Amino acid sequence: MERAGERGPGDDLFGRIGRSCCKHPWWVIAAWLVVALAALPGMLDVSHALEVGGFTTSQLEAERVNRTLERELQVPPTTLVVTFHSDRLTATSPEFISQVRRALADVARLPYVSGISYHTYSSAQISRDRHTAYELIGLNVSPEKSLGLLPEIERRLRPTSLEMVLGGGPVFDSDVERTSERDLRRAEMIAFPIGLAALLIVFGSVVAAATPIVIGGFSVAVVLGLLALVARLTDMSIFTMNVATMLGLGLAVDYSLFISSRYREELGSRSVEDAVAAAASTAGRAVFFSGVTVLIGIFGLISFGFMVLRSVGIAGAIVVGVSVIAALTLLPAILGLVGHRINSLRVRLPLTRDRPFWGPLSRWVMRHPVAVLLPTLSVLLLLGVPFRNVHLSSPDPTILPKDAPSRVSYEQIIHDFPTGSSLPILVVVRSPDDITSPENLRVLYALSRAAMREPGVTSVQGIVNIDPRITLDQYELLYRDPRHVPDRYAQAVLSATTSRHITLMQVDTSYAWNDVRAQRIVQKLRNTRLPNGLEISVGGAAAEVLDVVSAMYTQFPIALLVVVLATYVVLAVMLRSVVLPLKAIVMNALSLLASYGALVWVFQEGHLSGLLGFQPLGYVETTLPILMFCTLFGLSMDYEVFLLSRVREEWERTRDNTASVAAGLERSGRIITSAALIVVVVALSFTTAQIVLVKALGLGVALAVFLDATLVRALLVPATMRLIGDWNWWAPAWLRRKPKPERSEAAYGG
Repeated sequence: MERAGERGPGDDLFGRIGRSCCKHPWWVIAAWLVVALAALPGMLDVSHALEVGGFTTSQLEAERVNRTLERELQVPPTTLVVTFHSDRLTATSPEFISQVRRALADVARLPYVSGISYHTYSSAQISRDRHTAYELIGLNVSPEKSLGLLPEIERRLRPTSLEMVLGGGPVFDSDVERTSERDLRRAEMIAFPIGLAALLIVFGSVVAAATPIVIGGFSVAVVLGLLALVARLTDMSIFTMNVATMLGLGLAVDYSLFISSRYREELGSRSVEDAVAAAASTAGRAVFFSGVTVLIGIFGLISFGFMVLRSVGIAGAIVVGVSVIAALTLLPAILGLVGHRINSLRVRLPLTRDRPFWGPLSRWVMRHPVAVLLPTLSVLLLLGVPFRNVHLSSPDPTILPKDAPSRVSYEQIIHDFPTGSSLPILVVVRSPDDITSPENLRVLYALSRAAMREPGVTSVQGIVNIDPRITLDQYELLYRDPRHVPDRYAQAVLSATTSRHITLMQVDTSYAWNDVRAQRIVQKLRNTRLPNGLEISVGGAAAEVLDVVSAMYTQFPIALLVVVLATYVVLAVMLRSVVLPLKAIVMNALSLLASYGALVWVFQEGHLSGLLGFQPLGYVETTLPILMFCTLFGLSMDYEVFLLSRVREEWERTRDNTASVAAGLERSGRIITSAALIVVVVALSFTTAQIVLVKALGLGVALAVFLDATLVRALLVPATMRLIGDWNWWAPAWLRRKPKPERSEAAYGG
């Protein structure tokens, strides 16, 4: 190893950056303070700049149906639901009806309220026990704008003796926004002190442990501020706030941990400035290329047409960029100021003492590769088995705490009313000519009767379903002149559901909207071919779930292929091998599969729901597998890069595959496990979230990283490399060529 002042590490770009920041620490720290202070207003207001939703797009058939109904039938774009209940009064009693109308009188006069559908107009809005009813308030504003109107609407609701709960989409969005803020504050309060404790165990020094936490804090502040800025330019999901904090804190602390560890090692034989330059030149370079691998995975999300995925991809790119820049600039400046005091305030804990663990483990794995490979592989595959039964669906208010108003309203309607009546399947039939012509009425009549025969369908409502006693001939006579329908009720139904070229048919089922049986009915209706040039479109909640899952998982294979190929190319160039990148991708897939299985076992099937404090969903939220793949694929590749870079260096020095793998694991095992521990701690802090989606993502990330750093990197990777032997390093001649190295020292401290 070169002595201080000798030419060597620190002469490349990364070393020069580190040395420059070390020489001018106050300028660098001042610049970061200015950036953090500039980001502070945005950080404090970020939740209000972000949007709820983004789980659908205007390209889906269900969304096109919604737009058609808004445009041609003046269906309001936003609807609120108000439930009224009385233990004493029935919903049809004059007193109950009078109190409902009194409660909503002031709301009805608001200029943006397009109308109120009272339960006296539809028996479907009265509960089975007849003591509860719900009223629908139509708003002629978009769901996004309706959030700002909720406080005024709530003030206008007059109190009565009836129990009253306000729900619906805007209330759900408001509850998600409010709960997300609380979840983020709680997670930060848990993650920072526990992360500091974990770093204290790793470093055995208060100063060394606090340094990565400071970098993580700066990074998170800047990331949230930038998120607020980007949200002014494009739609960004509210969930990016939690995801960005989780990734930002984890990555920034991880990268700082690698560089700080190397710096402490270099201090034994170098000056402070040279030690910083050496750490930046070696570990800093690794951090940069690790950030590239994470970015590759994150960029896979940006290709999706769904706002929630695209915005997480944008946020993830910001997180990686800020974390890498902070580790390569702010950290060297702080290390330059701290100097040899990095080891000050030492804490003697049993776990901080060096133990001869990784060396014996690496040698044992090399002696027994098959005995390690088979049970480890079996455990990972067994953990992934539940994923075979995955049921994907969109989120509903049950992802929120039990006392959230939107969830209270939703569960009351689900419990007290016929299952499919509140969220029916919407069938829009379009005709090139008059939809009420005798020929078209015959088609509509046949279609509605065919729908009624479907198992699970409880009722069909539309212009040819006014009364089961009315025959087809009578309907033709009734609508002979649509402008002068003789029956007042038929005229009201016609006005509400039909324009010249389209008509709406509502199909109620006994199934919940996220039940696969409801989705089969949607698919069967869509596959129906109608004569006379009639076109059928199907919307509603069940159709939207079907569309979202289909669209996302049509795009997912393309994103997956791009991410995998790009990662393969980067690793092949970096490691100068065509075998190791392929092995790395397979190893990542195994840890992801295990975490996918855990998602199904815990959140769909409900195991550990009591311990984690949530109600089993019965499904896995549609975006979770995609989010986990794109974030964890790059994050797990971080550890693969750190391990294989060290192994590659030993191979170039010894040309002994077995010795290289053992030495690489021995030198990098402790630091990889420590870095993974920090990410696990940060991710687990988000399992305290009250929003089940955030809780699920936190648990999934924590489990995947834990398995990746233990079973995969410590056992499975070295065992497979031992069995593959020298073929690990095979590559065509053009790929084996490399520039003259600046140094041959180990890139990572152990």
